[in-house]
Amino acid sequence: MITITCDACRKKLDNPITQRDFFYFAEFSVCEDCRDKMEAQIKPTVRTKAPYAIDWYAKLIRDNLSKAVSRGR
Repeated sequence: MITITCDACRKKLDNPITQRDFFYFAEFSVCEDCRDKMEAQIKPTVRTKAPYAIDWYAKLIRDNLSKAVSRGR
């Protein structure tokens, strides 16, 4: 039995399925609920960014997750 803990909200996931129950972003393991919250939070920023750059997007996700992990949510 495998148990993974979400780095953002500290929820434990038993027998998780990658890309369905939890997601990896850089060094973070994130549950589906936290991923949905993160995407909703950054969506307005991403839509106004022109031109789009994958490096910029990766940095935005990493910064957002770092803040969530430090807050514990």
